[in-house]
Amino acid sequence: MITCGITGGNGVLGSAFVNKYQNNIKFIKFRGDITKKNDLIKWFKKNDFDFIVHFAALVPTGEVDKDLKYANKVNVEGTKNLANLVLKNRNICWFFFSSTSHVYKNNIKIAKLSEKSELEPYTNYGKTKLKAEKILIKKFKKSKINLCIGRIFSFTSYKQGRSFFVPNMFRKIKNNKNIKLSNLNHYRDFISVNDICSAINLLYSKKYKGIINICSGKKVNLATIVQYFAKKFKKKITTNNQKKPSFLVGDNDRLKKIGWKQNDSIKNILNDYFKKKFLIH
Repeated sequence: MITCGITGGNGVLGSAFVNKYQNNIKFIKFRGDITKKNDLIKWFKKNDFDFIVHFAALVPTGEVDKDLKYANKVNVEGTKNLANLVLKNRNICWFFFSSTSHVYKNNIKIAKLSEKSELEPYTNYGKTKLKAEKILIKKFKKSKINLCIGRIFSFTSYKQGRSFFVPNMFRKIKNNKNIKLSNLNHYRDFISVNDICSAINLLYSKKYKGIINICSGKKVNLATIVQYFAKKFKKKITTNNQKKPSFLVGDNDRLKKIGWKQNDSIKNILNDYFKKKFLIH
């Protein structure tokens, strides 16, 4: 059985990836502190890996903004430390870095963002991820290990905290009678956790090398998500959308060309979220 070293194995994406493929892949989770070199060194000394999937990161934009120094330590320096050890290991054939759509320029045009689109992170979280990307590209330039950078677009899970859009809207609409919301005139690209996992597994099977968008390629207006929950909770929502719309929608042609197919629509994603959220309450 092939062996995967995984960081962030208890997070939303990490745990889903492990659960989905644990019958075919032996997963060895990193349980230390990504910012401490010795923790990573001990992990590598104890185990042999065929490939590495790196999910560990400080993600919520609010938390990143509160302590940007620590966010850089985790997202940039932690990634750099991990990469240095991967490059010393001759048995590892593939290294996957979980990046984000936040590295792109927040678009005011409907055009989809390709892997060659302009990079101008609009959040500090995106800035840390772009820094990490640049470090990895430079380090792996002459390496025989295939580096894959997956720029993952919007996703949601019942496990996410309130700082994320969908959980925040769910809570607000569920717990309030008179709901006034503004600034919803934005379009995002939502992909299910299950589809993200299948994409990463396919990329590993192909030993894909390079940068690739992991997205649905379809635009979803944030107001659509709000109205979904409003209908479920039978609540009336007052909205004010005076701001100009923005678009963060990905082009997934590269992903589709290697054989990936999307299984879940935004309706499936929201239905799953709603169902699971009530099961844990």
